[in-house]
Order: sequence, then C-alpha cells, then structure tokens
Amino acid sequence: MPSAEQRRARYLIGKLAWYALCILLSISMIFPLLWMITIALKSNSAIHELPPRLIPNEFHFENFILGPAEIHFPLLFMNSAIIAIACTVGSVITSMLVGYGLSRIHFPGRRVWFYVFISSIFVPPLIGLIPIVRLAINLNFYDTWFPLILPAWLANPFFIFLFYQYALSIPYSYDEAAKLDGANHWTIFWKIMVPLTRPIWITMAIMSFQASWNDYLSPLVYLISDDKFTLSLGMASFAGQFAGVATTQYNYFMAANVFYMLPPLILFFLAQKYFMQGLGSLGSSMTQK
Repeated sequence: MPSAEQRRARYLIGKLAWYALCILLSISMIFPLLWMITIALKSNSAIHELPPRLIPNEFHFENFILGPAEIHFPLLFMNSAIIAIACTVGSVITSMLVGYGLSRIHFPGRRVWFYVFISSIFVPPLIGLIPIVRLAINLNFYDTWFPLILPAWLANPFFIFLFYQYALSIPYSYDEAAKLDGANHWTIFWKIMVPLTRPIWITMAIMSFQASWNDYLSPLVYLISDDKFTLSLGMASFAGQFAGVATTQYNYFMAANVFYMLPPLILFFLAQKYFMQGLGSLGSSMTQK
C-alpha cells in the first residue's frame, strides 16, 4: 500500500500534468488569434519577413481604419447586426414556445411531434435549399433579408431539444401551484419558465447569434445588392479581390477580421457564466434520465 506522502505526490504530479496539458491546448487555440492581431499591426512588407516576428518592430494602428474602409465596414456591420439580432430573437422565442408545449402540455401525439422535430436535426440543410430559393423568388423575397430572417422564426429543432430537456428538470409542482392561482400556460411560460430557464435560453441566444453572424451561404444565395450584403460576404469579397495578386493586403484583411470576430466574442464573454451553467445543467439532466 502506498503511503500518504506517495499518494499526495502522485496527486500533485497528476494535477501538474493536467495543468500542463491545458496550457498547451490553450496556447494552440490562442496562438492563431495572436498571430492574426500581429499581422494586423504590421506593414504589408513586414508580413513576409523571415524569420517571422510575433511582436512587430513598428505598430501600424492605421490598419484598423484603412482595412475596414476597404469594404464599407459600418454599413455591412449594421446589416449583419440587424439580421443576427432578428434571427436570434426569433429562433430563441419560437424554440422556447415549442419546447414548452412539448414538455409541459399533454396533448395527443405529443411524442410523435417531438420525434418529428428531433429527426429534422439530421436532415442536411442543403436538401431544402433549391425549393426555398424558388419559394423566395415566387414571393418576391429574393435580394431581401426576409429569406435570412423568416426561417429563424419557425423554430430551431436543436434549440427545441435543448429547451425540452432543460424544462423537464423543472418540477411540475411549479405549474400546478401557478394554475391554482389562476395562471394559464402563457403566464406560466413568461413568469415561471423564462426566469428558471435563463441559462439555457442564453446559451441558445449565443449559439444562434454566432451562427447567423458567421453565415455565408444564405446571404450568398439570396442577396445581390451590395448595400444589403452582410459582413461575411464583405470579408469574403475582401479576401477574393486580391486573389492571385502578389501585393495582397493581408494586414488590412486581418485588421478588418479582428472587428468582424469581436461581436460574438464579446457576447460570449458577457454571458459565459450562463453558457457554462446551461450546458452543465443540461448534461446533468440528460445523465439523470
């Protein structure tokens, strides 16, 4: 039998090894971000220096002005923000309503509808792309933001599943007590379920905003006018306008890319407590079942 000191030494070695592994993985994740910022602060000629420098000799902060100016950044930023916020609000609200109905209201065929929604998660989105494009053209929605926003207001199957699983962990006694006080389902949903499920719907909001903000395919398919483009299309056009040219302005591109990635990053850091709490509570509720 190992002594107490030997067990303590093994425990410390295991902890140190775990921390070392976490640090190495963190560096591998953070280094690309640091390298992107480094390129954004360099002159275009300094980017091609060998050996490359992580800390530039000269800091060119003007790149953060000249880079975004190449793609009319404020307009595209506003377009992306409006679309992402509208999609986030619609996706979260409708998914919560459907998840509440499936988890708290007993009606015939409830399990069938649940499995229908869940099975739709495994359907590749590209399968319905052509019919949806034809529908948008027939409704005169082509080259508008409606095809980008309206689908989000039809609920997200994955978010329905998340809210459904989280709602099952909340005791039904809360609903019964509210009904004794004369509350209907709408009151129970807004007054009880929304506050109690805050971690999971904040998690859904972060995921929905990030997906909409980074979406490239849908704006590429539905939008033609430059003044309606999203930031993802603008960044793609910025990267493609110098394709095959030796004088590619990587510093301008990376400077614009820093601003492009900030909104989802800021949103995550502001709500990371609820994000981790929501995923942790969801995992524990699924394990218990």
